[in-house]
Amino acid sequence: MATATPSKPVSDLVEATVRFCGDSGDGMQLAGTQFTTTSALLGNDVATFPDFPAEIRAPRGTKAGVSGFQIHFSSTQIFTPGDTVDALVAMNPAALVTNIGDLRDGGILLVNKDAFDKKGLEQAGYETDPLEDGSLDKYKLHSLEITKLTRLAVDGLGLSQKEADRCRNFFAMGLVFWLYDRSLDPTLRFIEKKFGKLPAVAQANTNALKAGFNYGETVEAIHTQYHVGPAKLKPGTYRNIEGNLALAWGLVAAAQLSNKRLFLGAYPITPASDILHYLSNYKHFDVLTFQAEDEIAAVTATIGAAFAGEMAVTASSGPGIALKGEALGLAVMTELPMLVINVQRGGPSTGLPTKTEQADLNQALFGRNGECPMPVVAARSPGDCFYVVQEAWRIATKFMLPVFVLTDGYIANGSEPWKIPKVAELPRIEIHHPSANGDEFQPYVRDERLSRPWAIPGTPGLEHRIGGLEKANITGNVSYDPVNHEKMCLLREQKVANVADDIPLQEIDGPESGDLLVLSWGGTYGSCATAVHTAQKSGQKVTHCHLRYLNPFPKNLEKILRSFDKVLIPELNLGQLNAIIRARFLIDTIALNKIQGKPFSVIEIVNKINSRVG
Repeated sequence: MATATPSKPVSDLVEATVRFCGDSGDGMQLAGTQFTTTSALLGNDVATFPDFPAEIRAPRGTKAGVSGFQIHFSSTQIFTPGDTVDALVAMNPAALVTNIGDLRDGGILLVNKDAFDKKGLEQAGYETDPLEDGSLDKYKLHSLEITKLTRLAVDGLGLSQKEADRCRNFFAMGLVFWLYDRSLDPTLRFIEKKFGKLPAVAQANTNALKAGFNYGETVEAIHTQYHVGPAKLKPGTYRNIEGNLALAWGLVAAAQLSNKRLFLGAYPITPASDILHYLSNYKHFDVLTFQAEDEIAAVTATIGAAFAGEMAVTASSGPGIALKGEALGLAVMTELPMLVINVQRGGPSTGLPTKTEQADLNQALFGRNGECPMPVVAARSPGDCFYVVQEAWRIATKFMLPVFVLTDGYIANGSEPWKIPKVAELPRIEIHHPSANGDEFQPYVRDERLSRPWAIPGTPGLEHRIGGLEKANITGNVSYDPVNHEKMCLLREQKVANVADDIPLQEIDGPESGDLLVLSWGGTYGSCATAVHTAQKSGQKVTHCHLRYLNPFPKNLEKILRSFDKVLIPELNLGQLNAIIRARFLIDTIALNKIQGKPFSVIEIVNKINSRVG
């Protein structure tokens, strides 16, 4: 096994945070992914935060083209990718200037000094060379000739200089692997699998990886190696998983558990596109994916699939959801079960397409014409995506309505260890379609939940009207009667409200009453949970309440809110849940808002807690 033979002091750490950053073509996402996989296999708890440039082909060496990948790995349970960085790998000046602010004082800084030429410095906005002007003295700076050393490592393999330089990320990877006592074996297996049909490329990447590893062991300037032991997680079989993959698998599981074909109608959009990519690989699970010509075609095809009796799903981000708005009204009017997935990103318009935000809550709740209510649920972490879509599909089929599922760019692209569930333990989703009984079929007759029957087209005796014009209750005939319209609006609203009788009561983490309640939703879970645990350890009477169900709210939420002197609501928007809570319950809440395309750091929430409780 390719691990270091310790000839330098080894320092044991509880946790560490590493960030790789460079041009989008420097392979930083690959470096981060491999480091994450290796750490997960070692048994660490991990949380990641990939950071992509918004421009597809930004000029090389510019700040607009910087790509990064942050990994927080620990011997204890963690919930965030880390507030500050312990070790930063910067492949060029632009990467350095855009990321150095997150490196802690005394942190390790590994820089490819070969990229710090006059042009590179000018593109990054440096007037002097930071490697020589003393501005980096508060860090453990290691200025390395990564480009030169990589070229030497792959010399003789017949690669062009451009091809050789593509291996620089493996050299940087190898060095960081040595620094944190990681095995090379998983990445060596990856190289063989990925590049096995290109022997020269495979050998070059292998040479570069080992060269970086051996450089760490032999160079005198790096004095210490660090070790982070395995975490004590719940017993089980784990794998590292990102949010979009977990969501895709959750959809497949929900289809299998309900004995349905899965249909996804989607149009590519960052950061939701991977859901379409992943599901297109699962035709053997009776999954049908449709890449439509636009968002409107995608959602209307999905409604057609729901009408045909399939598990119907459409996925997009905020701009695409806006285009789907009118058709979502049709889904509500026809009372058909389907899932609408919104992987939120920074807006408005194109906004920050590769950055995270949770500013589409109002869109999910109110972004349709007329009185058009829909249940809304939100995932809290990458692994939770697997379960939240199964719960959403259960609600959709039980109450016969479309359901919104909210995730965000941070959850979608981030990853964490995920305990692989036992299939037999996943709850089945029972669906019953009516059959003809000799009586006239009434498509809008309702059960105790106000759900109408889901009739499969073509079933003899179940012929019925469906469409976007208002329906007469019970018969489903087109009706312009004003009293009937009001009645149908109230029925659809009440049906959504009835979901509250079928979801769990809200749980809390901490005392049942006290000085402060931190109320969160979506991807802010990790930073809020960690901040509250920090406050609790210092003796503060603080409790955390994280919402999965955003419409309707759990039935006991108001009681929880009124049990605390103050309620703090951190959100990556300008206060959307805060406004809803204040309006619904008439409680004077405290907002903590951030719209910078980045998740909350733990310290931001800790400081806010201290300012309100201390």
